[in-house]
Amino acid sequence: MLTLMANLAVTYSDQGRTDEAAVLQEEVLQKRRRILGEEHPNTLTSMANLANTYQEQGRTGEAAALEEEVLQKRRWILGEEHLDTLTSLANLAITYSDQGRIGEAMGLEEEVLQKHRRILGEEHPNTLTSMANLAVTYRDQGRTGEAVALEEEVLQKRKQLG
Repeated sequence: MLTLMANLAVTYSDQGRTDEAAVLQEEVLQKRRRILGEEHPNTLTSMANLANTYQEQGRTGEAAALEEEVLQKRRWILGEEHLDTLTSLANLAITYSDQGRIGEAMGLEEEVLQKHRRILGEEHPNTLTSMANLAVTYRDQGRTGEAVALEEEVLQKRKQLG
């Protein structure tokens, strides 16, 4: 039942029905916390989904608080280099950027990129996405030379991959 509710909430969000999505996601999260516990992977996924919906609604403070909690728990449970932990880092970086916390966002994005390169390799799609995200942040900071260099590298590698 909770999985169905969570899936419906994601569909609502995909349709732009973020108010309905948030209500369902809040209910799912509350129930998963009670039934599964605070650190269960499904509870953490529910928190991340709700944070994403809050982000879409412009509720960046609430989104950041949830993302920070998810990140802390994933670091503790899964470790610093687990792909779910890196996804949490990347999501938090986007929220920080939306809040104007560009320096903090850049630090997180650089960490994600460095770990993706080491774990997945230079040409993995996740690595290339991390590079592109960091390039946007560099551009937002006025570091256009670094942004262009990363963007050109991403473009070259994506062309090579087909």
